[in-house]
Amino acid sequence: MSEASFEGLLHEALSPVDPPADLSRRLESALISLAESAAEELEAWELSAMRNPRNWARPAAAVLVGGSAGVALVLVRARRRAASQQHRLPAARAIAESAAADLRRQAHRLRAGL
Repeated sequence: MSEASFEGLLHEALSPVDPPADLSRRLESALISLAESAAEELEAWELSAMRNPRNWARPAAAVLVGGSAGVALVLVRARRRAASQQHRLPAARAIAESAAADLRRQAHRLRAGL
């Protein structure tokens, strides 16, 4: 096997692979399902059973799974929102810098007037 063909095979094997288009949607629905299942588990649990520490495992696991799924869901949605607004970022930054400059000028005028 020649060195060029080996490099070509490596390049082909290690080329980046785009995730499926619906991966974000599927991940979001799985996280929602986990959070809902955990909430249902907690709702079905009787408070009287909590007196015995041996019964704490299932509610503790439900809280852990539900909380983790909720945090992951927030991160997935924030990432999607950030990706959709990526093209608007330079304009928003320019507007924020302009507003900050206006505030500095107004503050300077007020300070000079006192």
